[in-house]
Amino acid sequence: MKNYDAVIIGFGKGGKTLASELSKHGKKVAVIEKSPKMYGGTCINIACIPTKSLVHSADKKQYSTASKEEFYTKAIAQKDELTSFLRNKNFHMLDDQENITVITGEATFLSDNKVQVKTSEEQFEVTAKQFFLNTGARPNIPPINGLEEAYHIYDSTTLQEREELPEKLIIIGGGYIGLEFASMYANFGSEVTIIDGNEEFLPKEDRDIAEEAKKILEMKNIKIVTKSKVESVKNEEDGVVVTYTENNNSTKVFGNVVLLATGRKPNIENLGLENTTVKVNDRGAVVVDDALKTTANNIWALGDVNGGPQFTYISLDDYRIVKNQLFGGGSYTKKKRGNIPYSVFIDPVLSHIGLNENMAKEKGIAYKVVSMPAAGIPRARIVEQTNGLLKALIDPESNEILGCTLFCVESSEMINIVKLAMEAKLPYTFLRDMVFTHPTMSESLNDLFSKVE
Repeated sequence: MKNYDAVIIGFGKGGKTLASELSKHGKKVAVIEKSPKMYGGTCINIACIPTKSLVHSADKKQYSTASKEEFYTKAIAQKDELTSFLRNKNFHMLDDQENITVITGEATFLSDNKVQVKTSEEQFEVTAKQFFLNTGARPNIPPINGLEEAYHIYDSTTLQEREELPEKLIIIGGGYIGLEFASMYANFGSEVTIIDGNEEFLPKEDRDIAEEAKKILEMKNIKIVTKSKVESVKNEEDGVVVTYTENNNSTKVFGNVVLLATGRKPNIENLGLENTTVKVNDRGAVVVDDALKTTANNIWALGDVNGGPQFTYISLDDYRIVKNQLFGGGSYTKKKRGNIPYSVFIDPVLSHIGLNENMAKEKGIAYKVVSMPAAGIPRARIVEQTNGLLKALIDPESNEILGCTLFCVESSEMINIVKLAMEAKLPYTFLRDMVFTHPTMSESLNDLFSKVE
């Protein structure tokens, strides 16, 4: 039996940051991570960092004299080198601390106060006063006929391990993950087909933004099929045949590789939560209150496993909430988080914060709307990325910014400027009249908000 003040299950962003905070307060901490390939969490190893490394490499493909196959293999190697470096750095960042022990093994709850840990060498029990779940999410695998027997089937994790560039890539799912991979692999030189079950392409976005994104993706020779349902997959020489229905018509398409991009779900498998008083909702997420405490008095849940937005920066903010509850006044909760920006790293990057027109109409909120094409921005012309559209909603009474969508190069940086203005409740005129450096993408905010009447 091993005893600790706190046990963190999962080496994700929120958990690893909390471990250092607990250690700083003199707590004896154990961080239990099932896989040695996941030190540092999802973002570092299989999501944000490696995929953006590949996106960056794919953007440089046009300047390469190597064949697309050689270039892709090199990009995978560069990605692996980066993630290996960060994984090792994160391991030692915790394990080298006197009060922290990293245990590589699988933890299963026996009760609210005890877990059983299985490592490659032994099995033992661990007790603690406090437990923190930070196990992230895993790919959701849809029920498709023939899937279990088919070869060349990948998810967003395993496809990044493939060293050969697929000539023909079929992506099942038209969400943000699927679109990132579609744009990236098209830039590498793959022939990409997206099979999307949604009635509309990018249904959560305004139609003008969605149509602009669809147009740009199709310019990369990406085929997008909406209102479709995958019926089966079947092995064929050097690949897979996917059969899907569209408007009651059955169609077959061949791919060397199939990517399942049908969402992710909270990773609670084998945690043994049924042995605790921790409740799970119908989506498989751990139920938490606004302070991220579960229905067990001594257990918290941070990051994707609690069903919140699946972003590493939300996991980090979850850490701030728990830190405030443990060592502060308890005033910071999910309710005070404010607007959450996001960026989808297609080419160009699609970034958003706050309301769009669809949301405002559904909520009955009055607004003014302004928009402009990215082609009008000098910086966009300099870097030869003139595709895209910028759009914002303004409160006609307060003049505050209700929401903003930036579909343009470098929008992942620009959207944070808009967030600052929104959180500070500044009028749109603050950005309209801001003195930005030139020539930059940020100065386009001058032009966008000068269109408000």
